[in-house]
Amino acid sequence: MTAILVSACLLGQKVRYDGAAKTLADARLSRWAQKGWLHPICPELLGGLPVPRLPAEIEPGHDGASVLSGQGRILDLHGGDVTEAFLLGAKLAVDHAQKHGCKYALLTEASPSCGTDMIYSGHHDSVRRAGMGVVTAALIQAGVQVFSSERIEELASLIDT
Repeated sequence: MTAILVSACLLGQKVRYDGAAKTLADARLSRWAQKGWLHPICPELLGGLPVPRLPAEIEPGHDGASVLSGQGRILDLHGGDVTEAFLLGAKLAVDHAQKHGCKYALLTEASPSCGTDMIYSGHHDSVRRAGMGVVTAALIQAGVQVFSSERIEELASLIDT
């Protein structure tokens, strides 16, 4: 059976830092949910962060892989170091993916957790830069194929056969 780890906010759950969802209106998600393929998570909640919470970004010059290796940090809007919560969330996301046999993940782009191709600059200035979040880096290290919500077509081409 196909199993897909998916960002809970894409399914309409209000778990983002601002208490909102980032619902992905795509019929494929509904179809996959009906088949029991989706395993929703919010790594930031898994890591113990509340809703709402201060926005956080990976510091400039780093990405999820460097956070995993202990070289980078994730800082909230007021400069608070929330790296440990994000690392715990990444570990628990990987554990969840492995427990449920998820070979794929569909995650929210630009998040310091779930960004796959883009993350924010680290200056809290709304500017995006190339890079991946800490959960994406951890999932890739664990052998999970990760797709951003903006690349759902690619994921669908692999599983809708």
